[in-house]
Amino acid sequence: MNFQITKALLLAFVSAMITATPVRADTPKAGAPNILVLYVDDMGYLPGYTGGTLMKTPNMDALAANGMVFTDGYVSAAICGPSRVGLMTGRYQAHTGHDSNSHAPGRELLLSETTMAQRMKKLGYATGMVGKWHLGTTDEKFFPTSRGFDFFVGHEGNVTENPSEYYIGTKKIGEVEGHPITSGRWANEACGFMDSHKKDPFFLYVAFNAVHTPHVAGQAALDEFKGIENQKVRNYAAMARELDDAIGQIMAKLKSLGLEENTLVFFISDNGKAYTAGYDNDGLRGRKWYVFEGGIRVPYVVSWKGKIAPGTTNSTPVIQLDVLPTAIEAAGAKVESDWQLDGVSLMPLLTQKTQTIDRALYWRFGSQYAIREGNWKLVKALSTQDKPILIDLSKDIGEQNDLTGKFPDKASELQKKWDAWNSTMIPPRWVDKRWDREENAKSERE
Repeated sequence: MNFQITKALLLAFVSAMITATPVRADTPKAGAPNILVLYVDDMGYLPGYTGGTLMKTPNMDALAANGMVFTDGYVSAAICGPSRVGLMTGRYQAHTGHDSNSHAPGRELLLSETTMAQRMKKLGYATGMVGKWHLGTTDEKFFPTSRGFDFFVGHEGNVTENPSEYYIGTKKIGEVEGHPITSGRWANEACGFMDSHKKDPFFLYVAFNAVHTPHVAGQAALDEFKGIENQKVRNYAAMARELDDAIGQIMAKLKSLGLEENTLVFFISDNGKAYTAGYDNDGLRGRKWYVFEGGIRVPYVVSWKGKIAPGTTNSTPVIQLDVLPTAIEAAGAKVESDWQLDGVSLMPLLTQKTQTIDRALYWRFGSQYAIREGNWKLVKALSTQDKPILIDLSKDIGEQNDLTGKFPDKASELQKKWDAWNSTMIPPRWVDKRWDREENAKSERE
C-alpha cells in the first residue's frame, strides 16, 4: 500500500537529516555486507512455508525459499519489549531484569547495555531503524538515535497506546496519515533509507507493528478476503496481506539496487502468535505470554544470496540473540569477550560448515521459566503448576506429556542448570501480574 507523506513528516525528515551528524569510529572492511533485520510482531506460524493455511504469503515464502529456515527458531521472551532487548543486545534480557514491557520511567533499556546499532556503527556502518522501538522514549537519551541509530522513523510502542507518539529522530510528529495502518509506510521508509545508503554498508532494522492489534487494513486488502465471513479473521488476514506486501516491496528494492548478493537478511517474529483465531500454530502449546513453545518458538529465516544455499533447512535450536554475533562475523569483525554476549554466530550453520550448535537455551518471564538442551525441555509456564514439567520435544511438540517421573535425573539436571544460569541474572526490575495469566485466557488485545 502506498502512503503520501504528510507535510509535517516531510519537514521533520529534512530537519533530522540536516541536523544528524553520525560519527563512525572505523571504516568498514572490504566486502562487508549490508545487514537487514525484518522483525514482525506477534506472528506465529502464519506463513505458508511454516504450514499456515489462512492465506498465501508469497513474499515471506520467498525469503524461506531463498535462504535457510530454522525450524527450531526461538526468541528469548514471550512478549514484545524483552524480545527486542535480546535482539538489540545479543544478551538475555534477564541480565538487566527487563522481564516485561517498558512504558514507564525506569523501565527503559538500560544505558549500560550496548545495542547492535552501536556495534555496527563502530564498524563503519550506516544505521537506520524504522517502526516499533518499545525500549523507551521517556528521555532523549533512550531514543534509537541516542542508542546508535543514525536514522529513526517510527513509534515508541504499539500504535494504539499513544497514537500521537510517532517520531523522526527525537522529534514527535503527531499522528501520521494512515494511522494505525503502518506496514506500507514502514516499507516506504525502509526503501528510502536503502536508496540513500546504497553505496554504504548499512544496518537496517525494520520493526513492523503487524500483526499486532489493532487488526486493521486498507480497503484493497480487505476486499481480497471478502469471502471470509468472520470479520475479525478477515481483518487479520488483510493486515497480514499488507505485511507480506511490505516485505515484498523491501526485498524488491534491495534487488533493484543490485544489493541482494551483499545483504544478510534476517526474518523473525518477536514472539509467538497472539491472535487466538484465524490460523494454525503447528501444534504448539500456548501462545504469546507463555514460555510454552507457542509463545517463544517463531518463524526464523536467514538469507544471503550467493552465500547461503537457497531452500535449506536446519533443526538446530537458534535464538534471536544470535543475530548480533552473526552480523559481527559477517562484517569481518570479532565478538570481544568483554561484550559478554549470550548469542553465538550462526555463520558456521549458514555456510554448512557445521550442522549443529551444542548449548542450552534459557527463558525467564517473571514467574515463568524454561530451559531447552537438545530435545529436552523443562518448563513452568502456568500459575497452576506446582512444579515444572519435563518434555521430550522430539516426540511431544505439544508439551502434553510430563516425563519427570520417568526421567527424574534429567529433570533435576536441567533444573540445576537453570538455577545456575538464573543466579547470574538480576531479579525482574518490576512486576507484571500478567506473568501468571491462565493459558486459556480469551484476550485478543495484548
